[in-house]
Amino acid sequence: MTSTTIIPDPDRNLALELVRTTEAAAMSAARQMGRGDKIAADQAAVNAMRLMFNTVDMDGIVVIGEGEKDEAPMLFNGERLGTGALPQVDIAVDPIDGTRLTALGLPGAVAVVALAERGTMYNPKHLVYANKIAVGPRARGTIDINAPVKDNLVKVAKALGKDLHDLTVVILDRDRHKNLIRDVRECGARIKLISDGDVAGALSTVFSDTGEDILMGIGGSPEAVITAAALKCVGGELQCKMWARDEKERLKALDFDIDLNRVLTTNDLVAGNNVFFAATGITDGQLVGGVRYEGNSIHTSSIVMRSLTGTIRRIESQHFLDKLNLVTNIYDQA
Repeated sequence: MTSTTIIPDPDRNLALELVRTTEAAAMSAARQMGRGDKIAADQAAVNAMRLMFNTVDMDGIVVIGEGEKDEAPMLFNGERLGTGALPQVDIAVDPIDGTRLTALGLPGAVAVVALAERGTMYNPKHLVYANKIAVGPRARGTIDINAPVKDNLVKVAKALGKDLHDLTVVILDRDRHKNLIRDVRECGARIKLISDGDVAGALSTVFSDTGEDILMGIGGSPEAVITAAALKCVGGELQCKMWARDEKERLKALDFDIDLNRVLTTNDLVAGNNVFFAATGITDGQLVGGVRYEGNSIHTSSIVMRSLTGTIRRIESQHFLDKLNLVTNIYDQA
């Protein structure tokens, strides 16, 4: 008698459903590109994303809802999304990673969402910033957020087979990074300063054709969780420590029993094994192209990933405005 190996049927790849939410957010937000109104762009993205989320068969709770630190429109923490059917999931969302970029018509703005099993996403509570270091899969295992800058750069360069002087470090262009920028320059490494959008900045370290090797510095804590989900899908690594802006936030962290010296790893931030991530470009960037309007059609560029299989898909989509407006008018708001 011949034994037969039973291979289970593949389950749903929710990333392929989530990309509809990021496409919707991107198409709505891009209508506001360059108009100088961050709030209007964010509101358009939030409205579109919420609408599409509630068509997905899932019982989702928003653990990371962007908007708290700048009082922007948001999908709020604790909000339930989806039809209420299984699976039960945690959601981390940023309808626009780069609201200022969108408002000014600058490159690199994306709509992003991550999803994992219920109870597996870290909640930074009131702490809206974190000190981060992130690399792609080829440099995984080489970073230590507590180590000197030079030690990290030397190890990452070695892992990537690069001379230290050819290494490119992505850093948010902020006054608080003055010492970090000085230390990197003293090492002889190159720096790419970005004005906003450190989810895309961290994810760019995954792909060799971007020329970006490591992200360092203090950015949003919601973005840290979203980034961890993305990097978990591709085998990258992120370490971070929550960062208090002032004494009031430090004392509140003590009340919540949050250790500001604790190093949070990728798995601390997103402990799930079945993680999904989707991002759609709003304005042109290195990872994905921006939204294009051509008469009645809209073109979007997206990337979707899943940790369980390690699959990365790039999706180029053409949408037709007249047909979309039979369902909703959110895409046609000027």
